Amino acid sequence: MKRTYLIGYLFLFFLLPFTGYGQYKHIPLKAASGLKARKKAPNPELHLDFPNINKIAYYRDKKKLSAIQKLEKRKQYKQALPLLEAYVSNFGIDNFYKDTQLLWRLGQLYERQGKLEHAKALYRLVLKHHRTDVRRVQSYYDSLEQNSKDYYVPLHYYYELVEYRKSISTFQPPKGVYLNMGTSINSPYEDYGPTINSEEETFIFTSKRNIQPGLNERQNEDLFYSKQVDGFWQEAQSFGKPINSLYNEGSACLSRDGKTLYFARCFSPDGMGNCDLYVATMQEDGKWGNIKNLGAKVNSKGWDSQPTFSSKEDTLYFASDRLGGFGLSDIYYTTKLRNGEWSKAQNMGPVVNTRESEVSPFFHPKYQVLYFSSRGQLYNFGDFDIYKTYRVNGHWQEPRNIGPLVNGRGSEYYFTIDASSKNLYYARSEENDIKNLDLYSFPLPMEAHPLAVTKVEGTVKDTVTRKPLSGIISIIDLENGIEISSKYIRPDGSFEFDLIDQTRYMMIIQSPDFFTIERELSLEQDTTFQIRTTVIDYSIPMVFKNIEFDQNESTIKPDMQPILDEVALFLIDHPTYRLEIAGHTDSAGDQEFNLALSQDRADAIRSYIERKVNIPQGRIDAVGYGSSKPLRSEKTEEDRRINRRVEFRLIKPDRPERGLK
Repeated sequence: MKRTYLIGYLFLFFLLPFTGYGQYKHIPLKAASGLKARKKAPNPELHLDFPNINKIAYYRDKKKLSAIQKLEKRKQYKQALPLLEAYVSNFGIDNFYKDTQLLWRLGQLYERQGKLEHAKALYRLVLKHHRTDVRRVQSYYDSLEQNSKDYYVPLHYYYELVEYRKSISTFQPPKGVYLNMGTSINSPYEDYGPTINSEEETFIFTSKRNIQPGLNERQNEDLFYSKQVDGFWQEAQSFGKPINSLYNEGSACLSRDGKTLYFARCFSPDGMGNCDLYVATMQEDGKWGNIKNLGAKVNSKGWDSQPTFSSKEDTLYFASDRLGGFGLSDIYYTTKLRNGEWSKAQNMGPVVNTRESEVSPFFHPKYQVLYFSSRGQLYNFGDFDIYKTYRVNGHWQEPRNIGPLVNGRGSEYYFTIDASSKNLYYARSEENDIKNLDLYSFPLPMEAHPLAVTKVEGTVKDTVTRKPLSGIISIIDLENGIEISSKYIRPDGSFEFDLIDQTRYMMIIQSPDFFTIERELSLEQDTTFQIRTTVIDYSIPMVFKNIEFDQNESTIKPDMQPILDEVALFLIDHPTYRLEIAGHTDSAGDQEFNLALSQDRADAIRSYIERKVNIPQGRIDAVGYGSSKPLRSEKTEEDRRINRRVEFRLIKPDRPERGLK
């Protein structure tokens, strides 16, 4: 079997919180059994409706609560469930932190009825909105999710896995991990908050390069833009007056026709809070003008910033820390009315927003997917992480962390993608230099791609015992040169990836307990399959049927090479393991000749493996035993054939390899 690897791009960035005046807050498978195709993802998830959100702050009915409590005390759970379900559906925003115990109880009742997905949805709401100690809920939820959540391989070990593959890669790795956008965009001062128009020709960002002179000299936040010409971004230009002012401007988004600009302005005399949303229109002379505050229906007495358009430009999403929300800051939206005005701002609800902070929303220009930064969602890697949520049948789905290749241990904000979904733009600072933010771009990782919604899932089990196996699964996009974040196989042997339909992938499954497994996927809709493999018994030598030399010869034949390649690559993937090769013959002929022949064959295999993957001498021992260790008495030709063999024994290190559990 020909084995090929493609080195993925590696990046880990830490966007640290920074100070300022307020623009931010933070295959069909050829050899698989059990194959079946299903409806293309994203499939609609369970959605819990809370129609009173944005209508009332708090709902309470003592009479109904008393009736529910009486039924529960009598253990009449079937009768209590619909009553509690109806009660919880009336929740306002304040109920989510004042009455989280009712969410927990409803989840338990669902679970009693076998409705596990309903139960887990309620438990997630408890974990997102509680303001007390809920370690019991967290522990309970984790036990339910252990066979459905993602177990990402730590980045330091992921890097090691990729390094091992470099010696055998037959593809060129992608150029660059991330690219500084250069001096035409960046300045010696903070540059951040990028956005790009749908035609990918105008790049807008916020910068502190304009210094306000005077006794108390300060950096002023202003808006800048750059035009793309022949694939290169031109020298950044200030929007100038009247967009930029003595106050602070930033966090802009531009309409598709380029004639309407929405942005944030802070501490302006006509503002309603410390930062408000404004709109400006392009005048006939090509200059910006007619700047208007979006008014009291959209803005609040607090902080309102970071606007982003829906793909149809009929909805504006933004971040706000106004009173009455779920947490420190929430994502809100406003819709355009027939008269051109914007409706009263609405909270996006308890699935997207949490008791913590949600900021920097970005709506993809083509697809119904919203990206945002949060530190209150489940499974955070750092402080603030980037999540994506899909709008399906009018409802926002449970947000998904876009993975460790983007989300590091620090904070990530301002997630902006071009319309073709090829590049991601963000701000980051070099290590030990948090005062100088620069703008960067890099290829969009798979987990963040809006079209990565086709599900590949399966299980890895031992062929003999049918028990689940452990290991690491990596998937490589063979067409676009992207390696997806590696994951551990779950405790029950299952795994799951969201990939792009109609794309070719290579799936690699590695473990110290079996030879590396490869499957090429030509993905066509959602795919489910099972992989069976045999666990290596290190106490018993392995004998491969197709390792058979020609009579009296020690030359490696082409049909031997796939198996020998697998052995060689096992040693590359497991650099602390050793290999013993033992050559054996039958008893026919001269014993001294047989001894020398078996040694020559063992040496030939060792030399082939060492040359194949450049393994240093000393890791492989080769010994010829001639006919001194027969497996059978030679009464038939079949007996002699079985005695003519090459045995491979893998020797485990004293300690298990790091990362392979």
